[in-house]
Amino acid sequence: MGCKSNQFESSIIEENLINNGLEKTNKIENSDIYILNSCTVTHKSDNEALYLLRNAKHKNPNCMTILTGCLAQIEKEKLLEEDFIDYVIGNDEKLHIFNYIDSNNKCHASDIMELSEFNKTVLIDTTKTRASLKIQDGCDNRCSYCIIPFARGKSRSADVDFICEQINNFSKHGFKEVVLTGIHIGQWGKDIGKNLLDLLKEIELRTTIERYRLGSLNPLEIDDEMLEFLKTSKKFCPHFHLSLQSACNKTLKSMNRFYTVESYLELIEKINKTFELPFLGSDIITGFAGETDDDFEITRKNLEKSGLSQIHTFPYSIRKGTVGAKSAEQIDDKVKENRATIIKNISKNKLTEFINKNIGKEYEILIEKHPDKNSGCLKGMTRNYLTVITDNNDLSLLNTIQKVKIKEYKNNKIYGELQKK
Repeated sequence: MGCKSNQFESSIIEENLINNGLEKTNKIENSDIYILNSCTVTHKSDNEALYLLRNAKHKNPNCMTILTGCLAQIEKEKLLEEDFIDYVIGNDEKLHIFNYIDSNNKCHASDIMELSEFNKTVLIDTTKTRASLKIQDGCDNRCSYCIIPFARGKSRSADVDFICEQINNFSKHGFKEVVLTGIHIGQWGKDIGKNLLDLLKEIELRTTIERYRLGSLNPLEIDDEMLEFLKTSKKFCPHFHLSLQSACNKTLKSMNRFYTVESYLELIEKINKTFELPFLGSDIITGFAGETDDDFEITRKNLEKSGLSQIHTFPYSIRKGTVGAKSAEQIDDKVKENRATIIKNISKNKLTEFINKNIGKEYEILIEKHPDKNSGCLKGMTRNYLTVITDNNDLSLLNTIQKVKIKEYKNNKIYGELQKK
């Protein structure tokens, strides 16, 4: 469940178990062990995790159920009171989960706030087209809506040598692109006297990978120096994900976010001027405690006029243990949902507008290792994060970089013509 870091770590868990002689099965009824790597961003994700575990135990009472991930880290022993959970394993321990199976102790979750070193983990999943590399864990921010720092601990960075070695290792395994992930990658280097730009310069100089993408960044973590460097980079894909959360200054202040709407609207404009048609995604929370109709209207208007390409929106969920949860000004769930629907419609229009600007353009795409299921034709992703279905079915081109001309956008899919070399 949850973020890209969790998805990456789930693959690490799977690899760890297979390397220790276990076999994967897709049917709960056939399994001896059922593992859920949970997310705790919202109450909904907590409830979903418990439902999935309860359902697994119901389908196979003899199956050992293990809950790990962020919900496991936050709640720990309390979760063992549930008769459908056999083991609770914390976020650091889960990467070596085989060591804890059949232990007499049913809870293995150390104090994550005490961790000061990055847990170096490597995954080479050759079934994927893009490699993922976790470069950082934890978060030092204390946003008033978010429990994740208490589930992930302090910000901890992988060292430069490890990162560059792993990227070059991906290249040797045939990967053309790597995605740099983490809980808050903009804080990379904070604990080792460096910053993210230092790392990107090293990746440019010391690695053989052809393309890389960045995970989510706080607007404060992108400055003119970084933009100038990225503009000249031969490896960087102009795809930004900005963790905005609101487009109203009053709400941003109550969320404990340290930037203004004006500064990030200016940043969005600057990014759009620096690159040709960069993809600009964002996150927005609707209905945070104290967000009035007028506050939301300010957010709506600012998002409408922004140069964003897409907006990932979700209603605010009260998280026990956060400042936001203590507020007496909680918003009705229906109001939150209605506001989220409005922003989702803005996002839909923004994305359509962005895609239409790309029609007629020629781009390099990295051909996916698996063709389009419906047509059997090759598909691939542009540097600016558009998945294009081509008019070609030559399987010898899988996992290669090819040129494509974007022809049309129809039924929520982008179609293009592969260009002959």
